[in-house]
Amino acid sequence: MIVSEPKPTEEVLDSLAGVESVFILACGGCPVGCKSGGEERIAELADALSKAGKEVTGRAQIDFLCNKALVGSQLWYYLPQLRRSQGVLVVSCGIGVQAVAKMVDLPAFPANNTFSSGGMQGLWPSEERCAGCGDCILDLTGGICPITMCSKGLLNGTCGGQHDGKCEVDPERDCGWYLIYQRLKELGKLDNLKKIPPLRDYRKREVPGSQRRTTRWALEKEEIYEASLPTGTE
Repeated sequence: MIVSEPKPTEEVLDSLAGVESVFILACGGCPVGCKSGGEERIAELADALSKAGKEVTGRAQIDFLCNKALVGSQLWYYLPQLRRSQGVLVVSCGIGVQAVAKMVDLPAFPANNTFSSGGMQGLWPSEERCAGCGDCILDLTGGICPITMCSKGLLNGTCGGQHDGKCEVDPERDCGWYLIYQRLKELGKLDNLKKIPPLRDYRKREVPGSQRRTTRWALEKEEIYEASLPTGTE
């Protein structure tokens, strides 16, 4: 399981400044298991967006947003709502946000921050990667992660070694920041480059103590993660 937590509502709304119509897309996998997603979370976000004067064009929950084939086949049913939207608010880990950004011609905005798992990663059939930095900025980078797509993990743009859109570390690899620039240009969001923080808060990469005390971290922990029980089984 990839563990995430909800971003503060104020941060989500700030990222959606200037976006008047929003489609909410949630992952029905890991976020549901760690209680950062699910129908209740979708309803909370829809309510917050409506109170902020934004139109919620639709909402959907797909089993695993990290599977682009599944995302593409399911989003087909929501094309009318997506065509009326100026952005997609994605309730998932960073992998899901990146996958959605590749599948729709709209800006994708993360509703969650993804925790570091201390080196453990899940498995998914896509090229997207999430470093679990704890402070997702995919809304500013066109849904392309600079930490995982740039071989140096730079946040302040391309290095001097980039040549013809290729990385100096591996000439066969696309420069992550070249891809980010091209994507923002397509979206008409090049001004986002001025908003990206030049430095990272590495404290957010640490696994939170609240997670280290659960069985998601280690089965021998005393604090047991309690899943919701079906009605009538208490």
